[in-house]
Amino acid sequence: MRLYPGARTGQRAAGRVIYHRAMIERRSALPGGLEIVAAGQTMCLLPQRALYLPAHETLLVADVHLGKAASYRAQGVPVPESTTAATLARLDRILAGQPARQLFVLGDLLHDAAGLGPAVVDALTAWRHRHGSLDVVLVRGNHDRRAGDPPARCGIRVVDEPAPLADLHLCHEPDSGARDRFIVAGHVHPAFRLRGRHGAVRLPCFWFRSGSAILPAFGEFTGSCTVVPAPGDRLYLTDSETVHALPERVSRAA
Repeated sequence: MRLYPGARTGQRAAGRVIYHRAMIERRSALPGGLEIVAAGQTMCLLPQRALYLPAHETLLVADVHLGKAASYRAQGVPVPESTTAATLARLDRILAGQPARQLFVLGDLLHDAAGLGPAVVDALTAWRHRHGSLDVVLVRGNHDRRAGDPPARCGIRVVDEPAPLADLHLCHEPDSGARDRFIVAGHVHPAFRLRGRHGAVRLPCFWFRSGSAILPAFGEFTGSCTVVPAPGDRLYLTDSETVHALPERVSRAA
């Protein structure tokens, strides 16, 4: 189990705007969601491990890793099947629940070139046809650079990080944006280990740090990284049905 230490907060790094001290939290009208106001933007954290920006009708997901299971099976590793279909079906359900004009994938849509076979490409193309009016933008991640861009028939625009959206920088890696912008990123696959009297459970989480928010991995077949929040960080855990704000006293005890 890896630990990803949090960046220290409470000090203004050169040029970095500290946004999250003034964050507002409230229960969202979206089922199971939690609404955060940070950097002047309303952000709806969805239990399906996605973030929705209602002012821009834009959905953000990160670390989808399509083709990962196929890549593992090609190497003789027995792993679950139908993970691509399950991932895309969950995305279908999210898009059916709120109006979205645009979808940003914050890196690692694809896992690697070996997993980008006809079955994965066909599934992604069919999904894209179901959402023909949706503008889909991939912000290249480290796995995308190895896998190569999706075929043109998938209808996905591909850009390098950072991708600007209002006062936000949309990135794959959390440290890739400008220091005077609030960064929304992926890459880390954050999760938090909750300990109780009768055991422990690890849940994916949204990790809000000084000047940035890191999304949980969206894909069905992805690992996670246990994070150690720094003082002032805020974690929002999802159990797939509801997003829960982790009390600061719990995160301090981690």
